[in-house]
Amino acid sequence: MTALLTLITEIVTGLGMLGFQDLDRALQARPRAITNVEDQHFDALIDAKDAGRHSGDFAVSWRNGVEFARAAEGLRGRPPWWIEWKGTHRPPRYEQIPADLRVDHVYLISCKYGSNILTNSSPANLFDRRLADRRQHRVDWFHEVAPEAYQAFYDTCRDWIGSDLLGGADLPDRVADLDPEHRAMLKARLPRRLSGAPAEAYREFAATVAEASAARWRTSLSTPARREEMLWRLLRLQSAPYFVLGESATGAPLRFRVGTPWDFRIRYRLRTFRVAAAEGREQPVVEWSATVVDRDAATERTVSGHVEVRWSHGRFAQVPEAKVYLDTPHHDVPGYFPLDERAGDAQLVFGP
Repeated sequence: MTALLTLITEIVTGLGMLGFQDLDRALQARPRAITNVEDQHFDALIDAKDAGRHSGDFAVSWRNGVEFARAAEGLRGRPPWWIEWKGTHRPPRYEQIPADLRVDHVYLISCKYGSNILTNSSPANLFDRRLADRRQHRVDWFHEVAPEAYQAFYDTCRDWIGSDLLGGADLPDRVADLDPEHRAMLKARLPRRLSGAPAEAYREFAATVAEASAARWRTSLSTPARREEMLWRLLRLQSAPYFVLGESATGAPLRFRVGTPWDFRIRYRLRTFRVAAAEGREQPVVEWSATVVDRDAATERTVSGHVEVRWSHGRFAQVPEAKVYLDTPHHDVPGYFPLDERAGDAQLVFGP
């Protein structure tokens, strides 16, 4: 079954929109207005709440749903007819709008709690294709952009481990020849925190990968139109607006309407989009930042983030991934519009 924390942050957010006086009544009612939620899901939520588990997550998720129901840009105090929970459904290909709930077939809602991750992609999709589409890439990005540094790091690790720790098994001479069994052995034998020669080799390797990745990204961002489009994709601005309800990694509530590129161009003009390799990091990191002119406020705003280029599930385990983070607080992001205004009576209750 879906993880408990996901059930809380997504289903309880939806329940908060239905107008019940409190969460206990909503859980006991098991309303049919929220679809794809089964008895086992309600049972898990009731058990967790009765046991006092995740009390803070229950509270903030419920409050976010209530606030969306009252917001002028949300439901405006009107009871929704249907709230569809996506649940375990996953599309066969990349889905542009990260929606977890769909309200009355119109309002798309992303429930985002405790994470500043914008997207997780393959490095080639990000740096070469600029997130134009998600494809299956089995190319080893490290070997693609930094083959010599990659080989040097592998050689150092292989020498440090030695054949004794590998049970007499041999590793190939070339890192490009590693098979899944070899990768599993390396992951199992290498410590989580490197020291000595492997640590020094990894620092050099990480710096080389970061520089090479940043260079590839800059090359692909060769025109102003591509740079503007890149910012839209990083910030998950899509052709249709949607809403983000959740809580930031620092505990601040997130209640935003995410605008479209159309909305962005009405209010903002992109001045600069910069990419640079981060220095002194423990893994390959590429920093990005954009400065825009805010026409409404007659001032400039900067939004920034970083990309961690790393192995999935441990060193050498699988092909690398590119995880994009937002470093700017959500309320300062151009194109993210807070749900501040309420409509009608703030105490409006339209459920049992």
